[in-house]
Amino acid sequence: MIPIRDNIKSSRRPLMTWVLIALNIWVFTKEMDLGEVALEEFFYTWGLVPARFLAGLAEGLPLTDLLVPWCSSMFLHGGWMHLIGNLWFLWIFGDNVEDRLGRWRFLLFYLLGGLAAALAQVVVSPDSTVPMVGASGAISAVLAGYMVLYPKARIVTLIPLLIFVHFAELPAWVFLGLWFVFQGLSGMGSLAAGTEGGVAWFAHVGGFAAGIPLVLLLRRKDRQRRPNRDKPGSVSIITRRNPDRPIDLD
Repeated sequence: MIPIRDNIKSSRRPLMTWVLIALNIWVFTKEMDLGEVALEEFFYTWGLVPARFLAGLAEGLPLTDLLVPWCSSMFLHGGWMHLIGNLWFLWIFGDNVEDRLGRWRFLLFYLLGGLAAALAQVVVSPDSTVPMVGASGAISAVLAGYMVLYPKARIVTLIPLLIFVHFAELPAWVFLGLWFVFQGLSGMGSLAAGTEGGVAWFAHVGGFAAGIPLVLLLRRKDRQRRPNRDKPGSVSIITRRNPDRPIDLD
């Protein structure tokens, strides 16, 4: 299933979402300037390699050096389709989550979700020597945040059916719930097959699972207080009537 668009409009420009998209594209253009050998070395340097991290931790290497790949790996991609797929999901779902969290809380949410996703994959595959790269773990957290904040939003979805395509309008909780189930089943299948490399399914699962408590913790309150200009010293209560159409109080 491929999301085409949703029916929720942001109340302001999603600047942080745009910055994250631009940063991922910029890093990818730098990757394209490297030759095949240099690119492989680049991935091993800046990607997260679970076995190398755990070995370094056991050897007592500086924690700051060990943690750098946890962040840098979120902005690396293995190819055009990898990049486009991730950024398409971020484009569709990120703006609304940013709208409800605020720009800087959204950035914190995104990074924490990416770290949680990486941790999940390291726990599942501690002996892996394959570099983990990609923004999909952080974006999985964004998807979970969207599902919590806008469960009844409508997602126009392209559903391939053999040689035919079908468009359906699904509730967000259905689309994203099915997406999560698919990630989990694919992850279990990869474990059963004993395959290493390819898609880090459990990073998707971990990012999504972390996104639910994170968005509940970081979201702005539905009821906010601001000075009442009609009467000095008093306050007015602003109540958001429709949680799917946030009010910008900044």
